[in-house]
Amino acid sequence: MGIEKQILQKNNLCKVKFSVTKEVAETAKSAHLVGDFNDWDTSAIPMKKAKGGSYHISLELETGKEYQFRYLLDNQRWENDINADKFVPNGFGDSENSVLSI
Repeated sequence: MGIEKQILQKNNLCKVKFSVTKEVAETAKSAHLVGDFNDWDTSAIPMKKAKGGSYHISLELETGKEYQFRYLLDNQRWENDINADKFVPNGFGDSENSVLSI
């Protein structure tokens, strides 16, 4: 998995590319990016599947903030991004959310 950040010169935005590797995706038929930037809507941001089996999506997010997020595979399996800036408990047992700081 991976996160690529590119600060944009306009409007205090950062273009962020989120990725799920084919090894993590395994045989997943779908992947969604879910986080506080979309009110944890599990269907709002579908990721695009690449030919090799990985998934990707890019968003423009406001700088100077932290965003919690996770990946939802096949609408049932949650995954964190091992390259997140940090992790925080999410209130559901021993699960954590990935955190992106911009």
